[in-house]
Amino acid sequence: MYPINPRPSATGSLGIKSCIAGGTLLSVSQPQHDQDREPESGLNKTMPTENGVAFLRFLSDGLATFRNFLKSEYSDENIEFWLTCEDYKKIKSSFRMSSRAKKIYEQFIKAESPKEINIDYHTREQIKRNVKTPTMHCFDDAQKIVYGLMERDSYPRFLRSDIYRTLLESLAADATNG
Repeated sequence: MYPINPRPSATGSLGIKSCIAGGTLLSVSQPQHDQDREPESGLNKTMPTENGVAFLRFLSDGLATFRNFLKSEYSDENIEFWLTCEDYKKIKSSFRMSSRAKKIYEQFIKAESPKEINIDYHTREQIKRNVKTPTMHCFDDAQKIVYGLMERDSYPRFLRSDIYRTLLESLAADATNG
C-alpha cells in the first residue's frame, strides 16, 4: 500500500491519514458529533488488532472503500492526487522526477486538466514554477490543501456513509467468524 508515518494534521487529527495510508482505521477518531454516541453494531471505535484476517482485509478494503466513496461523490481526484504525490516522493532519479512532475502537473494542477484539484491560484502558479526544476517537495503545498479538504469535508461524510458502515459490519462479521 502507501506506508507513511502518521503525523497530526493542522487540526491534530490522525483519522484520514490512517485511512489514506492504507494504514488502519484502528486509530481513526469518529467525528466530533459521534464521539458521545455508542458505536453501532456493538463495534468499538477501533477495530480489534488481534484478528489477523479482519485486519488484513481492512488494510486492503479500507483505502479501496474510501476511494469508492470519493468516486461516488465525484471527488476521487483528491485521493488520486494525494497518493500520486506520495509515490512521486519516492523517486530517486532526477530525470524520472522531472518527467513525473510534468505528468502530475498536466493531470491534476493545470487549469482545465482532466483531474484538476481544487487549489488556489497562488499555489497553482507556485507549482507551475516548481515543476521547471522539480524537487520531491514541489507538490507539498497542494497536497496539504487537498488533504485538508478531504479531512474536513470528505472524510467525516465517509464515516457517516452507508459504504463505511457496510465495511465495518463486514469486518465485525469476519472478526466474529474468525
